[in-house]
Amino acid sequence: MRSTKLLELLQIDAPIIQAPMAGVSTPEMAAAVSNAGALGSVGVGATNAEGARRMIDEFRTRSTRSLNVNVFCHQPARPDPAREANWIERLKPEFTRLGATPPTALREIYRSFVEDDEMLAMLVAKRPTVLSFHFGIPSRDRIAALRAAGIVLLGAATCVAEARALVSAGVDAVVAQGYEAGGHRGVFDTNAADDRVGTLALTRHLVREIDRPVVAAGGIMDGAGIAAILRLGASAAQMGTAFVACSESQADEGFRAALKSDAAFHTVMTRVVSGRPARGLANRFTAFGRNVAASDVPDYPIAYDAGKALHAAAKANGEFGYGAQWAGQGAPLSRAMPAGDLVALLRREILAE
Repeated sequence: MRSTKLLELLQIDAPIIQAPMAGVSTPEMAAAVSNAGALGSVGVGATNAEGARRMIDEFRTRSTRSLNVNVFCHQPARPDPAREANWIERLKPEFTRLGATPPTALREIYRSFVEDDEMLAMLVAKRPTVLSFHFGIPSRDRIAALRAAGIVLLGAATCVAEARALVSAGVDAVVAQGYEAGGHRGVFDTNAADDRVGTLALTRHLVREIDRPVVAAGGIMDGAGIAAILRLGASAAQMGTAFVACSESQADEGFRAALKSDAAFHTVMTRVVSGRPARGLANRFTAFGRNVAASDVPDYPIAYDAGKALHAAAKANGEFGYGAQWAGQGAPLSRAMPAGDLVALLRREILAE
């Protein structure tokens, strides 16, 4: 009954949400997932209102079903020229090794939804079925505007306190992001202590503590995993790494190759790539960051400006070890196939449990 309530709210048939994965998911992927009965998602945290509008429009040329649009609600970065200059200097040997020149300065490459009025206006006008928040909560007036537009709201939480704050703010369901999850850790405050609660325990905590449907996220890769979290009281599973190898994904050849290799068994939580803690496959960049203090890394997404420049320089030399190869601890269970086929397979596997 828990699943039925959420499925009706999201207007989907299966308790599966494809994680937004900004930079990896595509409108094509989201449409294939939604057409197969699950909830397809696009992440627009790395683009502006016009880019997000194009993604929604492209989805709608491919599907008339539900779409989840995900926005980043981090606190805007605090520029620190001295720390940023030191970070560039620290990365300089990596650029030199690649025969490249590091940037002379870093900028805030993404704008947070908490202050992006153009993105808010576009979303209210386009009215996607679902809007989900990551890294925090927008202001009450923004939430009120989204609710008035009839948009279902989801928010990611890594602990009970964050979940309670989301419920108080008026979300319709909470995504329980366990520590196993790939990609950026959804903590509201990156400088606060992180209890690093795993998906199963966090799901049970939230099922007991909040009066909203709970979506479990982190380490779930197949129908057996989905069935398990449903038995624990979750209403659905959100899956990201499971979709990285799909044909509609924007993952590059280096990422795909690493996901199929022994590297999939070794994931690392690191701050050095983007400025926020994020879990990805162990590679040259995560090795570089092994002994870097969090205080040395510029704020997100200023640090990401340097990370993207380093990855571009490496990729130009056929080196993929500096990419943001975000993946969760379930990565070895990844399966490469079209996204719609994966959803169909997952639905059969759930029924088989």
